[in-house]
Amino acid sequence: MMLKGLAIVMVSLALTPAGLFAQTPAKRAVTPTPAQQPAPIRPDCNGIPCEDQQPRTITIVPSPAPIPWTIHDKILWAALLVLAMVGYAGVMLAVSTLKKIERNTAAAVQASTAAAETAHAALLHAQALLQSERPWVLVTAEPVPGLESTYEIKATNGGRSPARITEALDQTVFVTDEAKLPNPIVYNKPPAGERFVPIILLPGESSTLMRISRDDARALCGTDDKFLLVESWKQRLFLCGKITYSDLIAPEGKQVHESNWCCWYIHGKQRSALVPAGTPALNSHT
Repeated sequence: MMLKGLAIVMVSLALTPAGLFAQTPAKRAVTPTPAQQPAPIRPDCNGIPCEDQQPRTITIVPSPAPIPWTIHDKILWAALLVLAMVGYAGVMLAVSTLKKIERNTAAAVQASTAAAETAHAALLHAQALLQSERPWVLVTAEPVPGLESTYEIKATNGGRSPARITEALDQTVFVTDEAKLPNPIVYNKPPAGERFVPIILLPGESSTLMRISRDDARALCGTDDKFLLVESWKQRLFLCGKITYSDLIAPEGKQVHESNWCCWYIHGKQRSALVPAGTPALNSHT
Protein backbone atom coordinates (compact mmCIF):
# COMPACT_ATOMS: atom_id res chain seq x y z
CA MET A 1 0.00 0.00 0.00
CA MET A 2 2.88 2.36 0.73
CA LEU A 3 4.41 1.73 -2.64
CA LYS A 4 1.06 2.34 -4.32
CA GLY A 5 0.68 5.70 -2.51
CA LEU A 6 4.20 6.71 -3.47
CA ALA A 7 3.51 5.98 -7.11
CA ILE A 8 0.31 8.08 -7.02
CA VAL A 9 2.22 11.00 -5.51
CA MET A 10 4.89 10.84 -8.12
CA VAL A 11 2.34 10.77 -10.97
CA SER A 12 0.55 13.71 -9.40
CA LEU A 13 3.77 15.69 -9.27
CA ALA A 14 4.48 14.90 -12.86
CA LEU A 15 1.03 16.09 -13.98
CA THR A 16 1.01 19.21 -11.82
CA PRO A 17 1.27 22.51 -13.90
CA ALA A 18 4.48 24.40 -13.80
CA GLY A 19 2.62 27.48 -12.49
CA LEU A 20 2.08 25.78 -9.17
CA PHE A 21 5.79 25.56 -8.61
CA ALA A 22 6.17 29.24 -9.55
CA GLN A 23 4.13 30.15 -6.49
CA THR A 24 6.47 28.35 -4.24
CA PRO A 25 8.25 30.86 -1.98
CA ALA A 26 11.87 31.33 -2.93
CA LYS A 27 14.70 33.55 -2.05
CA ARG A 28 14.38 37.19 -3.19
CA ALA A 29 16.59 37.95 -6.11
CA VAL A 30 18.88 40.95 -5.70
CA THR A 31 18.88 43.22 -8.77
CA PRO A 32 22.32 44.58 -9.39
CA THR A 33 22.89 48.24 -10.09
CA PRO A 34 23.81 49.51 -13.55
CA ALA A 35 27.34 49.84 -12.48
CA GLN A 36 27.40 46.27 -11.34
CA GLN A 37 25.77 44.90 -14.55
CA PRO A 38 28.31 43.20 -16.85
CA ALA A 39 28.88 44.71 -20.30
CA PRO A 40 27.17 42.94 -23.17
CA ILE A 41 29.32 40.48 -25.02
CA ARG A 42 29.84 41.42 -28.73
CA PRO A 43 31.32 39.11 -31.28
CA ASP A 44 34.96 39.60 -31.81
CA CYS A 45 36.25 39.66 -35.41
CA ASN A 46 40.02 39.38 -35.18
CA GLY A 47 40.11 41.73 -32.17
CA ILE A 48 37.67 44.27 -33.66
CA PRO A 49 34.01 44.35 -32.57
CA CYS A 50 31.79 43.14 -35.34
CA GLU A 51 28.60 44.87 -36.39
CA ASP A 52 25.37 43.50 -35.17
CA GLN A 53 24.39 40.80 -37.57
CA GLN A 54 20.96 39.63 -38.47
CA PRO A 55 20.29 35.99 -37.83
CA ARG A 56 20.69 33.81 -40.93
CA THR A 57 17.46 32.23 -42.05
CA ILE A 58 17.57 28.90 -43.91
CA THR A 59 14.47 28.07 -45.87
CA ILE A 60 13.91 24.45 -46.69
CA VAL A 61 11.78 23.94 -49.78
CA PRO A 62 9.98 20.67 -49.70
CA SER A 63 10.54 18.38 -52.67
CA PRO A 64 7.72 18.49 -55.22
CA ALA A 65 5.25 15.77 -55.18
CA PRO A 66 5.69 13.18 -57.97
CA ILE A 67 3.46 13.73 -61.01
CA PRO A 68 1.23 10.77 -61.55
CA TRP A 69 1.73 8.85 -64.92
CA THR A 70 -1.73 8.80 -66.44
CA ILE A 71 -3.02 6.45 -69.10
CA HIS A 72 -2.76 9.34 -71.64
CA ASP A 73 1.01 9.64 -70.98
CA LYS A 74 1.46 5.92 -71.35
CA ILE A 75 -0.34 5.92 -74.70
CA LEU A 76 1.70 8.92 -75.88
CA TRP A 77 4.96 7.23 -74.85
CA ALA A 78 3.97 4.04 -76.67
CA ALA A 79 3.02 6.03 -79.78
CA LEU A 80 6.36 7.87 -79.78
CA LEU A 81 8.21 4.58 -79.39
CA VAL A 82 6.30 3.09 -82.33
CA LEU A 83 7.03 6.19 -84.45
CA ALA A 84 10.75 5.99 -83.61
CA MET A 85 10.83 2.32 -84.62
CA VAL A 86 8.93 3.05 -87.83
CA GLY A 87 11.29 5.95 -88.61
CA TYR A 88 14.36 3.77 -88.04
CA ALA A 89 12.90 1.06 -90.25
CA GLY A 90 12.15 3.69 -92.93
CA VAL A 91 15.70 5.04 -92.80
CA MET A 92 17.18 1.56 -93.11
CA LEU A 93 14.82 0.78 -96.00
CA ALA A 94 15.80 4.03 -97.73
CA VAL A 95 19.50 3.24 -97.32
CA SER A 96 18.96 -0.24 -98.73
CA THR A 97 16.97 1.22 -101.65
CA LEU A 98 19.71 3.76 -102.39
CA LYS A 99 22.33 1.01 -102.42
CA LYS A 100 20.20 -1.01 -104.85
CA ILE A 101 19.72 2.07 -107.03
CA GLU A 102 23.49 2.65 -107.01
CA ARG A 103 24.15 -0.93 -108.05
CA ASN A 104 21.48 -0.74 -110.76
CA THR A 105 22.91 2.58 -111.98
CA ALA A 106 26.41 1.11 -112.22
CA ALA A 107 25.02 -1.88 -114.11
CA ALA A 108 23.08 0.45 -116.41
CA VAL A 109 26.22 2.50 -117.07
CA GLN A 110 28.16 -0.64 -117.91
CA ALA A 111 25.34 -1.84 -120.15
CA SER A 112 25.12 1.52 -121.91
CA THR A 113 28.90 1.58 -122.38
CA ALA A 114 28.82 -1.92 -123.84
CA ALA A 115 25.89 -0.92 -126.06
CA ALA A 116 27.76 2.19 -127.23
CA GLU A 117 30.85 0.13 -128.03
CA THR A 118 28.70 -2.39 -129.88
CA ALA A 119 26.97 0.40 -131.82
CA HIS A 120 30.34 1.96 -132.66
CA ALA A 121 31.62 -1.40 -133.88
CA ALA A 122 28.44 -1.86 -135.93
CA LEU A 123 28.90 1.63 -137.38
CA LEU A 124 32.49 0.88 -138.33
CA HIS A 125 31.38 -2.38 -139.89
CA ALA A 126 28.63 -0.57 -141.82
CA GLN A 127 31.10 2.07 -142.98
CA ALA A 128 33.55 -0.59 -144.04
CA LEU A 129 30.77 -2.41 -145.89
CA LEU A 130 29.68 0.84 -147.50
CA GLN A 131 33.26 1.62 -148.51
CA SER A 132 33.63 -1.82 -150.01
CA GLU A 133 30.39 -1.40 -151.99
CA ARG A 134 30.98 2.19 -153.11
CA PRO A 135 32.39 3.12 -156.55
CA TRP A 136 36.12 3.74 -156.90
CA VAL A 137 37.05 5.68 -160.02
CA LEU A 138 40.75 5.43 -160.89
CA VAL A 139 42.56 7.38 -163.58
CA THR A 140 45.31 5.68 -165.60
CA ALA A 141 47.40 6.45 -168.68
CA GLU A 142 47.41 3.58 -171.18
CA PRO A 143 48.91 3.28 -174.66
CA VAL A 144 46.44 2.99 -177.53
CA PRO A 145 46.80 -0.36 -179.25
CA GLY A 146 47.96 -0.04 -182.84
CA LEU A 147 48.96 3.64 -182.54
CA GLU A 148 52.57 4.42 -181.76
CA SER A 149 53.33 7.13 -179.16
CA THR A 150 49.63 7.63 -178.53
CA TYR A 151 48.17 7.41 -175.04
CA GLU A 152 44.75 7.65 -173.46
CA ILE A 153 43.92 8.92 -170.00
CA LYS A 154 41.04 6.75 -168.89
CA ALA A 155 38.73 6.74 -165.85
CA THR A 156 37.78 3.25 -164.70
CA ASN A 157 35.21 2.32 -162.07
CA GLY A 158 36.89 -0.30 -159.93
CA GLY A 159 34.15 -0.35 -157.28
CA ARG A 160 31.00 -2.40 -156.84
CA SER A 161 28.36 0.24 -157.56
CA PRO A 162 27.76 2.75 -160.37
CA ALA A 163 29.50 6.13 -160.34
CA ARG A 164 28.44 9.43 -161.87
CA ILE A 165 31.32 11.68 -162.99
CA THR A 166 30.16 15.27 -162.58
CA GLU A 167 33.37 17.19 -163.29
CA ALA A 168 36.70 16.62 -165.06
CA LEU A 169 39.50 19.20 -165.01
CA ASP A 170 43.02 19.12 -166.43
CA GLN A 171 46.00 21.45 -166.42
CA THR A 172 49.35 21.60 -168.25
CA VAL A 173 52.30 22.44 -165.97
CA PHE A 174 55.87 23.30 -167.11
CA VAL A 175 58.64 22.98 -164.50
CA THR A 176 62.33 22.19 -164.61
CA ASP A 177 62.04 19.35 -162.09
CA GLU A 178 59.32 17.10 -160.73
CA ALA A 179 60.00 18.31 -157.17
CA LYS A 180 58.94 21.81 -158.23
CA LEU A 181 55.40 20.79 -159.08
CA PRO A 182 52.90 23.06 -157.27
CA ASN A 183 50.67 21.54 -154.67
CA PRO A 184 47.78 21.95 -154.96
CA ILE A 185 47.33 22.43 -158.65
CA VAL A 186 45.34 25.51 -159.64
CA TYR A 187 43.02 24.46 -162.45
CA ASN A 188 41.74 26.84 -165.08
CA LYS A 189 38.01 27.16 -165.27
CA PRO A 190 36.35 25.86 -168.44
CA PRO A 191 35.39 28.47 -171.04
CA ALA A 192 32.09 30.23 -170.56
CA GLY A 193 29.20 28.29 -172.03
CA GLU A 194 31.10 25.00 -172.04
CA ARG A 195 29.33 22.45 -169.92
CA PHE A 196 30.65 19.09 -168.83
CA VAL A 197 28.35 16.22 -169.67
CA PRO A 198 28.08 13.80 -166.72
CA ILE A 199 29.35 10.29 -167.34
CA ILE A 200 27.84 7.17 -165.75
CA LEU A 201 30.33 4.37 -165.14
CA LEU A 202 29.11 0.93 -164.17
CA PRO A 203 31.40 -1.34 -162.16
CA GLY A 204 34.35 -2.32 -164.34
CA GLU A 205 33.46 0.19 -167.06
CA SER A 206 35.97 2.79 -168.39
CA SER A 207 35.73 6.14 -170.14
CA THR A 208 38.45 8.09 -172.03
CA LEU A 209 39.11 11.55 -170.62
CA MET A 210 41.97 12.60 -172.92
CA ARG A 211 44.00 11.25 -175.87
CA ILE A 212 47.54 12.47 -176.52
CA SER A 213 49.67 11.66 -179.54
CA ARG A 214 53.11 12.77 -180.64
CA ASP A 215 51.53 15.31 -182.95
CA ASP A 216 49.70 16.92 -180.00
CA ALA A 217 52.89 17.83 -178.15
CA ARG A 218 53.37 21.15 -179.93
CA ALA A 219 49.73 22.12 -179.22
CA LEU A 220 50.15 21.20 -175.54
CA CYS A 221 53.25 23.40 -175.25
CA GLY A 222 51.46 26.39 -176.76
CA THR A 223 54.53 27.98 -178.36
CA ASP A 224 57.51 26.74 -180.35
CA ASP A 225 59.94 28.02 -177.71
CA LYS A 226 58.34 25.90 -174.99
CA PHE A 227 58.21 22.92 -177.32
CA LEU A 228 61.98 23.23 -177.96
CA LEU A 229 62.63 23.40 -174.22
CA VAL A 230 60.56 20.26 -173.67
CA GLU A 231 62.19 18.49 -176.60
CA SER A 232 65.67 19.31 -175.25
CA TRP A 233 64.61 18.27 -171.71
CA LYS A 234 65.33 21.71 -170.31
CA GLN A 235 61.67 21.87 -169.31
CA ARG A 236 59.35 19.06 -168.28
CA LEU A 237 55.75 18.84 -169.35
CA PHE A 238 53.31 17.46 -166.79
CA LEU A 239 49.64 16.77 -167.33
CA CYS A 240 47.59 16.99 -164.09
CA GLY A 241 43.89 16.56 -163.60
CA LYS A 242 41.04 15.95 -161.18
CA ILE A 243 37.66 14.28 -161.55
CA THR A 244 34.70 14.54 -159.20
CA TYR A 245 32.14 11.75 -159.00
CA SER A 246 29.29 10.65 -156.77
CA ASP A 247 27.70 7.41 -155.70
CA LEU A 248 24.44 6.75 -157.49
CA ILE A 249 22.95 4.90 -154.51
CA ALA A 250 23.63 7.86 -152.20
CA PRO A 251 21.28 10.87 -151.89
CA GLU A 252 21.76 13.78 -154.24
CA GLY A 253 24.80 15.82 -153.25
CA LYS A 254 26.03 13.18 -150.81
CA GLN A 255 28.99 10.85 -151.00
CA VAL A 256 31.02 13.05 -153.36
CA HIS A 257 34.51 11.72 -154.12
CA GLU A 258 37.58 12.95 -155.97
CA SER A 259 40.38 11.30 -157.91
CA ASN A 260 43.56 13.24 -158.73
CA TRP A 261 46.11 12.22 -161.32
CA CYS A 262 49.44 13.46 -162.65
CA CYS A 263 51.55 12.22 -165.60
CA TRP A 264 54.87 13.24 -167.15
CA TYR A 265 54.85 13.57 -170.92
CA ILE A 266 58.27 12.58 -172.31
CA HIS A 267 58.90 13.75 -175.87
CA GLY A 268 61.83 11.93 -177.44
CA LYS A 269 63.48 12.24 -180.83
CA GLN A 270 61.44 9.44 -182.33
CA ARG A 271 59.00 8.25 -179.67
CA SER A 272 56.98 9.73 -176.82
CA ALA A 273 55.82 8.33 -173.48
CA LEU A 274 53.33 9.20 -170.76
CA VAL A 275 54.18 7.88 -167.29
CA PRO A 276 52.68 8.49 -163.81
CA ALA A 277 54.50 11.16 -161.82
CA GLY A 278 54.02 13.66 -159.01
CA THR A 279 53.63 13.43 -155.26
CA PRO A 280 51.04 11.20 -153.52
CA ALA A 281 48.91 14.30 -152.92
CA LEU A 282 48.67 14.82 -156.68
CA ASN A 283 47.53 11.19 -157.10
CA SER A 284 45.13 10.93 -154.16
CA HIS A 285 41.65 9.39 -154.01
CA THR A 286 38.78 10.16 -151.66
